Amino acid sequence: MDTIRIATAMYHRDLTCQHLGIQLDDLGPGRALLRMRVTATMTNGHGTVHGGYLFLLADAAFAYASNTHGPAAVAQHAQVTFLRPAEVHDELLAEAVERVRAGRNGVYDVTVRRPTGEAVAEFRGHSVMLSGRPSVAPGQ
Repeated sequence: MDTIRIATAMYHRDLTCQHLGIQLDDLGPGRALLRMRVTATMTNGHGTVHGGYLFLLADAAFAYASNTHGPAAVAQHAQVTFLRPAEVHDELLAEAVERVRAGRNGVYDVTVRRPTGEAVAEFRGHSVMLSGRPSVAPGQ
């Protein structure tokens, strides 16, 4: 199954991304680019985007990038550094890039930024492939 079909099948089952309006813009082996428009319901008590939404966007990009190789991959560890606040109506891009794969393990970096290139957050995720389990169920 090629990377586009894997991501498409994952996206159609990803109700969280669909509900939040997260779009899959680009995909290739070990990389993914997602887009999200910030809404008022995503803000915290300071009026800026809640860090959980930034983490979610980065984690989704990580998930798509790490599942472009075949066997299902899941997160085993992830961390995020928040650099700047994001505001309502901001359009955010999350670009995931594979740094290394060794056996069943992978390391991915994700930058969440505005279209101007200004970084909002940096994320690093460590994945592990599940042996014997395809990325998507057969027939999907």
